[in-house]
Amino acid sequence: MAVSASAAGFAAVLPPGGKLAGLDVGTKTIGLALCDANWSFAGPSETIARTKFGVDLTLLRQFVAKHAVVGLVVGLPLNLDGSDSPRTQSVRAFARNLLPLDLPILLWDERWSTQAVERAMIAADVSRAKRALAVDKLAAAHILQGAIDALVNLPRDD
Repeated sequence: MAVSASAAGFAAVLPPGGKLAGLDVGTKTIGLALCDANWSFAGPSETIARTKFGVDLTLLRQFVAKHAVVGLVVGLPLNLDGSDSPRTQSVRAFARNLLPLDLPILLWDERWSTQAVERAMIAADVSRAKRALAVDKLAAAHILQGAIDALVNLPRDD
């Protein structure tokens, strides 16, 4: 499998249907989200604390197996002007290191995901402590929802 920056390229290598996982990769945590097999809606799942990459990969492998995930959507933290930053390069390398999972991987622009989630939680009057616990997996759900919305709107060859 390969890492794709295109929804069409990602869709071309996915099996028809099946759950996708969204990842919001941070320096200390990885937020995880799942969508249903029909790619209708994404929801937050869990947050894992990052340690050594081998441990992270094992936890992700277990998550993928437990939920029968067929593809990964990894949030790509581009600069506001769309250019790469050192953080962007780190996430690209992280995504390449996920290739042993043997799943299609899509890099998805996540420039506004954390801010959108934070604003929604503040509007819902969620405490700062509860926001800190939930923001990563909610950002992963936001990233995944954007990707599945794009995937279901791709032209079909029917």
